[in-house]
Amino acid sequence: MLRLIQTIKNIWKIEDLRIRILYTLGFILIYRMGSFVVLPGIDPTALTAYSKKAQEGILGIINMFAGGAFSRASVFALGIMPYISASIVVQLLGIAIPYFQKLQKEGESGRKKINQITRVLTIAVTAVQSVAFLVALRSSSPGAILAITSPDTMSMALFMFTNMILLTAGTMFVMWLGEKITDKGLGNGISLIIMIGIVARLPLALLAEFDTRLSEAGGGLIVFFLEIIGLLLVILGTIVLVQGTRRIPVQYAKRIVGNKQYGGVRQYLPLKVNAAGVMPIIFAQALMFIPSTVAQFFPNSSAWRGLAGSLTNYTTFAYNFTYAILIILFTYFYTAVTINPVQIADDLKRNGGFIPGIKPGKKTSNHIDSIMSRITLPGSIFLAIVAILPGFAKMLNINSQFAQFFGGTSLLIMVGVILDTLQQIESHLLMRHYDGLMKTGRIKGRTSASGAMSY
Repeated sequence: MLRLIQTIKNIWKIEDLRIRILYTLGFILIYRMGSFVVLPGIDPTALTAYSKKAQEGILGIINMFAGGAFSRASVFALGIMPYISASIVVQLLGIAIPYFQKLQKEGESGRKKINQITRVLTIAVTAVQSVAFLVALRSSSPGAILAITSPDTMSMALFMFTNMILLTAGTMFVMWLGEKITDKGLGNGISLIIMIGIVARLPLALLAEFDTRLSEAGGGLIVFFLEIIGLLLVILGTIVLVQGTRRIPVQYAKRIVGNKQYGGVRQYLPLKVNAAGVMPIIFAQALMFIPSTVAQFFPNSSAWRGLAGSLTNYTTFAYNFTYAILIILFTYFYTAVTINPVQIADDLKRNGGFIPGIKPGKKTSNHIDSIMSRITLPGSIFLAIVAILPGFAKMLNINSQFAQFFGGTSLLIMVGVILDTLQQIESHLLMRHYDGLMKTGRIKGRTSASGAMSY
């Protein structure tokens, strides 16, 4: 306890770190306040049916990422997810289109052009998603939209257009807040905003589960405490895995390391068990969102409702099997994109390094590719298991809101962002010759470990 107090005092003594923390807290406060500002023309007291629907399935996951703003029909209802979708599309275009490949190689100027394209695409994606959101809201809770009570159809058209603009502006403002946190605050702003939205739902989820367990058929406090212990074990396991996914040394990866030494330090290759991080889950989840998004445009179509229903109920075998397969496939895909065996082999040869027993050049490239294919399998299976854990938690009669914290993207993002932020704080302390945050060793975030998603 005394060490914690002393660490807080040390953090407050560093002016630059203190200012960054205050900036971060201020921007986060603005974001949380905005998530409670309801769109004009909507009666918040009549959103009961829609709020209940937004707590289940895929919509519940979207609502959790938005910090509850989705179920409240807030100006920040779509959150930062359209920007993430646009970023994923731009990354995929960088694989298939030579123009984007050229931009990626142009350094800072190319990065600025890519960011501009991503912002424009974010506006387009948000506009489409905002219309789908408003159509779904009109279908599930027509009484909440005041314009429907008016006989003038122009009122409804004005309502749709105005709120489409507001939802798009809200997403762009959230994106701007994330960029400001990155520039003037602490940690990665976009990741922090997503994490805050997830954490904001945790107290309500805990209360809902507590009420469920206190009911006659709930099992009582003992079951509730066992669930808390299970959640802590899952979180600790994820922390260990995130921190422990290190670069593979020679003795653990069939000697896939150059034998060249510089100053007595052996050179390691950037090969990891989970080189793709959380990106495969993001990709897979983006695909799982498509049927439910399209179904919102066709509320009376039984075919789209059936397809969306089968891919939104995360307690069914079809959902979990499809989700797990997509994650495994995208793990191999993203690893193949980010890890280039030919370039690694060329760099080894250029720097005088080599893999013992393997000829330089093409044979080295083929060997690295073969090893990456083998070590990617356990990483992809781990991601798939973590992603479908909420479904198993729900099958054990855990409240759907609370079950979402037992795994999936939410858990990986929470653990990764918290570790990254603590790592930055520790770096500031060590630079000023203070003790770190941990007595037993350095904190290792995603950048030093699993290479998880960072926006």
